[in-house]
Amino acid sequence: MPIITKRPDKTPLGIYVHVPFCRSKCQYCDFYSMATKDDKLIDGYLDAVCDHIKEAGELAPGYKVDTVYFGGGTPTFFGADGLAVILTAIRRNFDVVGDAEITFEANPDSVSDRLLHRLRAEGFNRVSLGIQSDDDEMLKKLGRPHTYSQAVTAYHRIRKAGFRNVSIDLMYGLPGQDLQDWQETLDNVLRLNPEHVSCYALKIEDGTPFAGMKEVLNLPEDDVQADMYLAAVETLRGRGFRQYEISNFCRKGLTSKHNMKYWTGGEYLGFGPSASSDFAGKRFTLKRDLQAYISGIRDGGEIMEEMEEIPMRERAGEYLMLRLRTSLGIDAREYEKTFLLPFAPLEEVLEKQRRFFHATQTDTGRWVLTPKGYLVSNDIISDLLLAQDNSVPLKRI
Repeated sequence: MPIITKRPDKTPLGIYVHVPFCRSKCQYCDFYSMATKDDKLIDGYLDAVCDHIKEAGELAPGYKVDTVYFGGGTPTFFGADGLAVILTAIRRNFDVVGDAEITFEANPDSVSDRLLHRLRAEGFNRVSLGIQSDDDEMLKKLGRPHTYSQAVTAYHRIRKAGFRNVSIDLMYGLPGQDLQDWQETLDNVLRLNPEHVSCYALKIEDGTPFAGMKEVLNLPEDDVQADMYLAAVETLRGRGFRQYEISNFCRKGLTSKHNMKYWTGGEYLGFGPSASSDFAGKRFTLKRDLQAYISGIRDGGEIMEEMEEIPMRERAGEYLMLRLRTSLGIDAREYEKTFLLPFAPLEEVLEKQRRFFHATQTDTGRWVLTPKGYLVSNDIISDLLLAQDNSVPLKRI
């Protein structure tokens, strides 16, 4: 990890901890995780993560941590004691602000009253609950280790434990699912009244069990998936949710602050195998191998899979790709001042998209995509990147 010169003013920093353990692997999951309860492996992981956090804290002064996110895998399968130990290590080695957003992902089958009360007492204040569907048969197809009844029970336990910021993950475009099925899922889940909802289209990733059976999964056609997406946007808007990113919706003021760091170019450090970081102008990813991660931390070996310094023009492209995922959008003056590139070629592309109702401008002049624009965002961003590649840098004044 690079040594960073101390700064006079502390910069906001996010911390991500990857917990690679789960009860079972879902059919669609390509995240680095393993279905195991091997105490030796788990203890080795815990020691390695805490040592890594200590090392990073010593080498990265001048930052204040305002978001911490435990993802996986299934952090709740790992258990409250381990999560508490890691959070304590973060607090000891980083300057964690008093009102930091501290999130853990949870699966309904691994939520207990004891776990929730312990984590609440330790300072966790946000839960991301993976429900995915309200159909038990669909959950079985997906390889999810829980029923919808368990999900509802877990949600009420989370509320009873005192959590006031709860996000629910849902998936659409599932095998055999139609628009009515999806609408019923939305209606049922929204009765729980969460603060945040994430709606993700099923993607068939290489190397997953679903990849080998794609032809027989009976997946909805693309136009049906598009209708499902627009139905989610409309339904959630009607229930008081604000869409602030392509797949994410929240009550007023309750965006995922940690995930917004990814979409707005904020700095973050990742711990655990396969975790990524964007820090001090460099992006690096840790090895996707738990044993290699443990031995690397223990023996002082190499734990990084890749590291690169991002050129400014590439950062400009990331600004376009990531900001246009969000309701913040992009701004001509901000773009030109930050990257010293002309915005006019981009505006030509956006004006064309405005005619198709794919893009619009806010009252402050920022360009944002519409819900229909989000559906073709890859094409729009590709055109913007081409226009950017052909542009001539502005002269520095």
